[in-house]
Amino acid sequence: MASNEADPHGGVPAASDRPAFIPLEANPELMTTLLHKLGLSTSLQIHDVYSLTDPDMLAFIPRPALALLMVFPVSAAYESARLAEDSLLEDYSGKGPQEPVLWFRQTIRNACGLMGLLHAAGNGPARQLVEEGSTLDKIIKDATPLDPVARARVLETNAELANAHKSAATQGDTEAPAATDDVDLHYVCFVKAEDGGLWELDGRRKGPLKRGELGKDEDVLSQTALTLGPLKFLERGGGDLRFSCVALAGSFD
Repeated sequence: MASNEADPHGGVPAASDRPAFIPLEANPELMTTLLHKLGLSTSLQIHDVYSLTDPDMLAFIPRPALALLMVFPVSAAYESARLAEDSLLEDYSGKGPQEPVLWFRQTIRNACGLMGLLHAAGNGPARQLVEEGSTLDKIIKDATPLDPVARARVLETNAELANAHKSAATQGDTEAPAATDDVDLHYVCFVKAEDGGLWELDGRRKGPLKRGELGKDEDVLSQTALTLGPLKFLERGGGDLRFSCVALAGSFD
């Protein structure tokens, strides 16, 4: 969520002026329910990932895994690394179906969990498993030809999205914070795009970040992807081990 600062991108209002959502708990059942309500096929679900290094634990996840979401506390080390990398980058302005990934800039406070789910479902093979005419399908089709600023407005003004998110966020195992609370947890999403690249998608960054190339048979939980993506991410964040992960993959049902 990490919403207690003004957005660093030009033309985006300060946090106090932006729409706010109730933070989404990193609960696979709730996340799956939300994705299905928005229009993702029931052939996919969100799974807990209990280890990034133990093959036996990773074996519990159906393969291929289509996306990996990390939730973590925003530390000083992470913010320093993020700002340093972003200082070398231009603001992303990509749009259109030729983009390797569909990336959304986050302008809704405390919506980073939702942003992670949209990035997971809107990219790679998952995108082909979105129900025609659903809320998610409409968002993807409306957003694809737009630049990041206009895409953000698509999310801000979609009442179906807001209502579905509110319904899920208020059903967690723990009492939900208020939408306007400052929450120092944040989500990022890793996906394998159609170009074979491993992409880090985070609406607080200047744009999508390509972290490397994956082989034809490698998914986001392959050793290559874990090394280039979440494990390298943790190194940049100072090695803070206070994090959890979930993955989008096939359903058990």
